[in-house]
Amino acid sequence: MPGAPLTSLTRAELEAEVLRLRAALDTTGVEAGRDVRINLANSQELAVALDASRTVRPHSEARQRAAFDSALDFAMVVMASDGTVTDWNGGAERVMGWTAAEMLGRSAAEFFTLEDRADGRPAIEMAEALRVGRVPDERWHLRKDGRRFWASGEMLPLRDSDGSHLGFVKILRDVTVEHTTGLALREAQERYRLAAKATNDAIWDWDLATDAVLWNEALETAYGHAPHAVVQTADWRRAQIHPDDRARVADSIRRVAVGTGSSWTEEYRFRRADGTYVEVLDRGHVLRDAGGQAVRMIGAMLDVSRTRTAEAALRASEERFRTILETVEAAFAIVEVKFDADDRPVNYRFLEANPAFEREAGVNLRGKWVTEYAPDLEPFWFETYGRVARTREPTNFESYAEAFSRWFDVRAVPVGDPRDRQIAIIFNDVTARREAEERLRASEALARANIERVQLALAAGAIIGTWHWDLPTDRFTVDEGFARNFGLDPSLGREGIPLAQIVATVHPDDQAGLAAAIDEVIARGGAYAHQYRVRRADGRYYWIEANGRVELGPDGTPLRFPGVLLDVDERRAVEQERDRAIAQLRSLTETLEQRVEERTAELMRAEEQLRQSQKMEAVGQLTGGLAHDFNNLLAGISGSLELMGNRIDQGRLKDVDKYMAAAQGATKRAAALTHRLLAFSRRQTLAPKGTDVNALVEGILDLIRRTVGPAVHVEAVGLPDLWPALVDPSQLENALLNLCINARDAMPDGGRIVIETDNRWIDAPAALRQDIPEGQYLSLSVSDTGTGMPPDVIAKAFDPFFTTKPLGQGTGLGLSMIYGFAKQSGGQVRIHSEEGRGTTVSIYLPRHLGKAERDETTAERSLAPVAEAGETVLIVDDEPSVRMMVTDVLDDLGYIAVEAADGTGGLKVLQSDARIDLLITDVGLPGGLNGRQLADAARVTRPDLKVLFITGFAENALLASGDLEPRMSVLTKPFAIDALAARIRELTAA
Repeated sequence: MPGAPLTSLTRAELEAEVLRLRAALDTTGVEAGRDVRINLANSQELAVALDASRTVRPHSEARQRAAFDSALDFAMVVMASDGTVTDWNGGAERVMGWTAAEMLGRSAAEFFTLEDRADGRPAIEMAEALRVGRVPDERWHLRKDGRRFWASGEMLPLRDSDGSHLGFVKILRDVTVEHTTGLALREAQERYRLAAKATNDAIWDWDLATDAVLWNEALETAYGHAPHAVVQTADWRRAQIHPDDRARVADSIRRVAVGTGSSWTEEYRFRRADGTYVEVLDRGHVLRDAGGQAVRMIGAMLDVSRTRTAEAALRASEERFRTILETVEAAFAIVEVKFDADDRPVNYRFLEANPAFEREAGVNLRGKWVTEYAPDLEPFWFETYGRVARTREPTNFESYAEAFSRWFDVRAVPVGDPRDRQIAIIFNDVTARREAEERLRASEALARANIERVQLALAAGAIIGTWHWDLPTDRFTVDEGFARNFGLDPSLGREGIPLAQIVATVHPDDQAGLAAAIDEVIARGGAYAHQYRVRRADGRYYWIEANGRVELGPDGTPLRFPGVLLDVDERRAVEQERDRAIAQLRSLTETLEQRVEERTAELMRAEEQLRQSQKMEAVGQLTGGLAHDFNNLLAGISGSLELMGNRIDQGRLKDVDKYMAAAQGATKRAAALTHRLLAFSRRQTLAPKGTDVNALVEGILDLIRRTVGPAVHVEAVGLPDLWPALVDPSQLENALLNLCINARDAMPDGGRIVIETDNRWIDAPAALRQDIPEGQYLSLSVSDTGTGMPPDVIAKAFDPFFTTKPLGQGTGLGLSMIYGFAKQSGGQVRIHSEEGRGTTVSIYLPRHLGKAERDETTAERSLAPVAEAGETVLIVDDEPSVRMMVTDVLDDLGYIAVEAADGTGGLKVLQSDARIDLLITDVGLPGGLNGRQLADAARVTRPDLKVLFITGFAENALLASGDLEPRMSVLTKPFAIDALAARIRELTAA
């Protein structure tokens, strides 16, 4: 049947057509056995290859062309040897979408996927076809519209009669449906296998015709029966059903099987391998044949005994939970947070609320939006609850609700589906507690004020000690001052001293009066004051006055008897002297004025001696600490220099650098110590200028964070419109860094440091309290969350060499240096601290009315010669070693150096005709002419003279007007050589 479509041919007709095609190919000289392959093994599949030759007989060519074009189920593509398409049948157009006109002359790689093209798949197939003769292939290919299809086909070479290669034929069939169906089937089978393996349900498959039952592995894991060890029959399965349930289950299965339904469900008791029964839920599906007869049932058996137990436990738990919510004192509610179009929380509704919630709120809000009751509720509540609902992060807080006029302690946690934006709220009314805390804080503040007043009185010497007598236990305790004055053991004073031991120090003539006064005040309660003589640690008797108060209980029982001891010996002596003077006045009125003057002078001398004694005590403390530290440093310097000399003599030069570094390190520490001492004494050299303190803090913040370490969080809060301060910025940086290091040391387990700046108006009353002139200041505060300080430590915090740190971990000069620096800058330092609640140290600095100056730094350079020819520098210093050092630096820089040992010698040089480009002078010089006076005298005749002051002490003559004049600079001893060189270059280049 020539011309008939190949898709309508029978198998026999297709085979006959193949034979005709083979014969047609034979006539062209193409080797049919190698060039054409027809595979009709399992379906009507056709593979036809066309000869590229144009010498086929007309009738054969027409027949072959018709077969080629009519094979619409097969895409046939003929290609030249380079892969260019030379023929394209209708099947190719139908399968891939391109017409023959579109594809002729184009590369066959067009219908290969991008991945195959990148891998060179078309060339690989052609090369393989040439090598083996036929390359079968199943893979994804492309249609014209870019869609993929799964193709089954092969590539064959075309050769002429002499074996020359003419090209290739590619035959494809679209089997996407079969491919995806097969994949889906395999995936379904695999999912079923995995589900049957992984599920806890015992899955069974019952063939109703043979009565055989197959089980999955869950039969063993859930019930203990190994599937391979049980009898695979319905009888075995029925035998495992509890006898009381067996007839009911069999009847329900029979009704489903004989009916028309497809599903079966039943609950019954099933016996486990250990003989116990469990409750199961069994579900099955009935499969029927074409006549509706049930032939098979497949089902799954689930152990519901644990579920039932869990449900019962859940019901009991829910009941307990409900009972707790109904009876607990804490308020509980579940709310739904409402958000606007911009996802901002704007309201919330109460879905659930327990009775305690209604009691706390004072109204039943269940089912209502909060704004219905409190339209002016603070935005804080919406924002906080909205954040919990949005981020799913719980929170705890205390806040005041104006609408309810109460304080609440709240715990908010997310509940339910995140999309529902619901949270649970548990809160308590803590208004009474907050009010009690406020009263307690006020009481503590009053107590601290009283303690401070007592401490001030103790420091001033007005109070020599305090005591506390617990009357019911007869425990008499005293403070350190009391114990010290009476030669008692301070530890015994804290633990309790027998009253008899205290009374034993009272003068025998005064003991009876003291006992009567004590008995009288204990009997009546209230204030107590009595003067008597006591023997103190030096063995002498002194007059004291005991002031106290006996506190009685509600029933009149005496409870506590606290008090203080006042030293009134001097007052008594003055009074006695006054009485004697009055007596003498009465008898000798003519000598009254002379005697009063003499006595007054004597009293003033006594007071001066007392003040001198106190000064010497402070000086002793200062010099003792200073000597200790300097002896340590001098030992390091001296020892290093001595070892350097020994090693140089021995020729062991490699060790010299180590000792040199040790000596330099000790020298730098000594310099730092002297700077701190000068700061404490308010005599350090300062270069105050208008400073932006916010910018200064920002600039040093990274250094602070690195210094305090990762365990401490550092935060800076700067006032946006902060006034400039008149201060030395480098010294302020040192002070700030010291404060942060102290704060870190007070937080051994980590914590938080907050650095704040603010503008301050100090009025007259505040100025009196702060010991500072009234006016405008800015404050720089450092707060920590550390251990805090008790009042006695705060009182000594600014004392030199006072430290609470362990031995070797602090010099005790940090806070005293900061105090001296602040006072010298015209400001003040104040400490506020509570034990266990942290410390805040605030530095007050005077406001600068001008603009803040920019900080300019000079890059360090080497000591390469920079002087111009003939430039000359005069060095005036009474210390030969300093003159030698400065002269050597000037020589290295190329300057001519002229030396003078005092101001008079330097002035002679300056008044001569010698060229002097720069004067370097110490401030404190011998001979009656200091460095500042020398500079002023020199500028009379040399007005443009540049001056560098080198000093370790800020003489009043140097900064008498508060500022250096133009072309003057100052460098503090000791200094680094490169710093000296940089300052010389800076001045001479200006």
